[in-house]
Amino acid sequence: MRTLLFSIIYCLSVSLSAQTLSEQDIIQRMASAADEIKTIQCNFTQTRHMKMLGKGQVSKGRMYCKQPDKLRWEYTTPRTNTLIMNGADVRLRKEETANTSKNRFIEEMARMIMNSVAGKCLTDNKSFQVTANEMPKEYVVTLLPLRKEMKRIYSKLVLHFDIKQSTVTEVELFEKSGDSTVIELYDIQINGQINPEMFVF
Repeated sequence: MRTLLFSIIYCLSVSLSAQTLSEQDIIQRMASAADEIKTIQCNFTQTRHMKMLGKGQVSKGRMYCKQPDKLRWEYTTPRTNTLIMNGADVRLRKEETANTSKNRFIEEMARMIMNSVAGKCLTDNKSFQVTANEMPKEYVVTLLPLRKEMKRIYSKLVLHFDIKQSTVTEVELFEKSGDSTVIELYDIQINGQINPEMFVF
């Protein structure tokens, strides 16, 4: 009886451990899924937490992304504002165009947003040190910035991937100042058609 009990416990432990992916397996699985993503459309809720303010500031909007270098990040409430990236050209609505030679930081920010929501930054060893963990319903990937432009502002980025869909559902940005931003993505559409006009300035 004791032998049978030990056998059952052993088989159960082997089965559970086999279901747990290693850190590299998680990164590779999410990176492979990201390679299949050509376009993303979704709604988002962004909550900005500032140490000086008691509660978070909430904004909502819509995001369109087309690989490899097109992004429209559009705020609809409480104020309207739009960031468009089309290749190396980045523009904030009501502001003049900023290209990589004039404002590298804006271009880096736009590319970081695009690559984060698409999961493209997982294998960017020049920009981030990457670690990953498996949770009950999601994979949590932590990115430590390596480039000085990002290191100056952010201490880390945390991406939450839905296990079933292998898509990013939440992005957390932690600043060295102690402030943070949480972006929740929902109504996500993968590889659908996007009107090219979305990326026209």
